[in-house]
Formats: sequence, C-alpha cells, structure tokens
Amino acid sequence: MIGETLPETTNISLFLQGILRYILRSARLRTAGYWAFGVASASHHFQPLDLPVLESTLPPVMRLQTLSEATGIFGVLAVLLIGGWFLSPWLSLVFFVLILYTFAFFRDPDRVVAADPNLVVAAADGKVADIAEIDETEILKTKTRRVGIFLSIFDVHTNRAPIDGRIIYRQHHEGLCLDARSVNCSEKNEAMTWAFQNSRATIVVRQLTGAIARRIVGWSQVGDELKKGERFGMIRFGSRTEVYLPLDAELLVKVGDRVSGGSTIIARLPVP
Repeated sequence: MIGETLPETTNISLFLQGILRYILRSARLRTAGYWAFGVASASHHFQPLDLPVLESTLPPVMRLQTLSEATGIFGVLAVLLIGGWFLSPWLSLVFFVLILYTFAFFRDPDRVVAADPNLVVAAADGKVADIAEIDETEILKTKTRRVGIFLSIFDVHTNRAPIDGRIIYRQHHEGLCLDARSVNCSEKNEAMTWAFQNSRATIVVRQLTGAIARRIVGWSQVGDELKKGERFGMIRFGSRTEVYLPLDAELLVKVGDRVSGGSTIIARLPVP
C-alpha cells in the first residue's frame, strides 16, 4: 500500500534458525573442501572459494556481499569469545550475543518493489525524521523536498536505489560524526552523495554517518544502471539517509512514518 511499509517475510525466530542453518551448512562445505579463503591441497595450492555454493547456504535475510563487510568485526568478536571462555563462561556468553547481534545488523532481506516507474521508494530502512524544502546545491542546484530517514542500530542498513536509473554522480565528503538525529548533521557529517537519473527525474540520495556509524560503503559506481530497489551501498551502525525529491512530486509519507528501503513508496512523480 502506498505510504506504508510492506510486511517482512521473516521474524526473529526464523532469522535465528536461518543463522544456525548457515553455520551448519558452512561447516559441511568445509568438510567438502570449501573454505572462506581456500583450502590447502596436497600440492600446497589453494582452491578458491565457490561463492555460489557458499551464497546458497545463507538464510534468506542474508547476503554474502553485505555480510562480508563485517568480517573484521566477526574476527575480533570470535577472538574475544574464545579468550573470554578461559576467564568466565558468562563473559564468553556476552561476546556470543554480540556475534548474533552483528549477524542481525548485517541482515539484508529481499524486498517487494513497486513496478510503476512513477513511484519513488525509500532509499533506506528507518523512521522519517524530517521533511523540508531545501536548496540542493551539490548537483541539482535548485529547491527540492528533502526526506530525511534516521536509521537506528536495529534497522537494516543497506541503501537502495529510489528509482530505475543510471548513477550519474558519486562523491564522498569528509566531515564530522555528529548524532544523526541532529539538524546540523546534514551539513557537517561525513557523507556520500549519489544521483540517480532517468527520463522522468534525477533523484539525489545522501548517505550520512552518525555518532556510532563511522563507515559509508559504496558498492556501485558512476555509470552503473540500477533497477529500483537494487542495493548500491550501506552505512555501518546507526546513521541517516536523505532523499531529495522534485517539488512537483506527490509526497506519500509524513514525519514519524516507518519505511523499508526498496519497498515503501515515499513519492509519486508527475506523469510525463
């Protein structure tokens, strides 16, 4: 339904079951000769990972590309979990819970995307924090309607294309790491600006770090053609995503609404 979040197909119980299946299946892959970084053979050569096979072991809310962004985090937590076991099983349990949370944070479910080319979808999961008319001075150089979406540490942090189109702009900006709920973060925080263009409109999306989020990840490049709802990057741990809409677009969300990236319809472009 327009302006509402489409329901997820999984719940926490199914998610945890999927993680356990992933771990068990990955263990079976290891015995079959597949390792995350290759396995040493008798001739001391390494057999590269069969990515399609490993991808098939992931639960439906996980993707290997998204999960790979957390390899360093998993490594540190695994070492702490093992070390904590020798000090106290309870301390080890804390790190085990953090590992489960990290799996949950890097979940990346598929979404149902509206086919109508005039509909604009949310570029991120979260809560609509503010809506304002503002001059977009970096690319469009005109007045636009900005929809600011705040992502808590419990939201999916993958960013998705708001429309079908070609990426015509991608630019990283150094900055601060103020609270993503602050009105000043849009101008002062570290950010990555994107522009998606098709025959109907050019939509600007800005990824912003927050007090906790310290890394913006971009998976797509200038010139890439993306389908609406297709993933182009993510922000790690609590952040803000802004979508800059044409003033003549019909806004379909309001402040306080919960949105899901790639599925919640936030605006309708005028019919050409």
